[in-house]
Parts: sequence; structure tokens; C-alpha cells
Amino acid sequence: MSDKEKQNHEGKSEDSPRLEQNKKEEPVSAMGKAISIGFIGGLFWSSLAYLAYILNFTEVGPNLILQPFALGDWKEGVLGQVISIVLIGIVSIGVALTYYAILKKFNSMLIGIGFGIALWSLVFLLLQPIFPTLNTVYELSRGTIVTTICFYILYGVFVGYSISFDYNEFQTSPKS
Repeated sequence: MSDKEKQNHEGKSEDSPRLEQNKKEEPVSAMGKAISIGFIGGLFWSSLAYLAYILNFTEVGPNLILQPFALGDWKEGVLGQVISIVLIGIVSIGVALTYYAILKKFNSMLIGIGFGIALWSLVFLLLQPIFPTLNTVYELSRGTIVTTICFYILYGVFVGYSISFDYNEFQTSPKS
């Protein structure tokens, strides 16, 4: 039996749209990509910040996000740090959506750097009073300030450049 006869006999052909390899993947929306970029960026960079905290590069760990809440002593341990990392990932979705809404058209690393510095300023200068264990910027060690600013800048560049790159690729891609 020839190949054509086999295809006709079995009722299947190489070009059948029902075959898994012939199905087109549904594109993820730009908003969906921004959400995943935010969540993954939050998880990744807060995990690295926790490593920096463990290695004493900074006095501030990811569990800073839990400090305003009276939750017990567990928030100071490893469980508190891990829960904080996941929480930062969730909060980071909102941060990424904010970037997407306001700055997505700017395809520049400098915008991401500025975004990271703005986030650092928001947390360490404006919101500092709501964190009972966070010293003022003047009381923090130089190492903590440099390390945290660097993490916020890297986070801002990751989120910002990823979202902007994706947005600009979508804008310049041929529509089918």
C-alpha cells in the first residue's frame, strides 16, 4: 500500500488541522506577558535579595513586606522570607502593570533604571514610616543602601526592558 493510500485509508493526512503539530498556538496578550514578567521578576530578584541578606550584604530581607503586619515571630524566619518572596511576586504584578500602563512605549534601559530608582525611593524614603524595623536611609549601612539600590535597578531594568521590548516587537511585527 502506498503512502497516499495509507493516508486515505486511515483518514489522516499530513496537513490535517486536528494533528497536534499543525495547531497554531494562541498568542499571549501583552497584558498577560506583563503579568508573567512582573511575577517572575518579583520572585527572581527577591530571591536573589534574600541570598544577599543571608550573605550579610544587606540588613534588609524580603520579609520587609510583612513588617507592617502583626503576624508573629515566624515572619522573621525562613518561612517568613519564603512567603515574602511569593508576596513580592504578587505585588510585582501590579508594579509591572503600572509600568505597562505608563512607560511601555519607551524602549530604553535608562527608563528601567529610573523606574528601579523610583521604586527604591518609594519604599525606603516615602513608605519607610510604615515599616517598623526599617531604619531611615541615614541609619542604614552604606552596603545595605548600595545593595538594595542595585537590586531595585536590576528589577526595574528587567521588568521595564522586558515589557517595552515585548510591546515594541508586537508593534513592529507584521499582522497576519
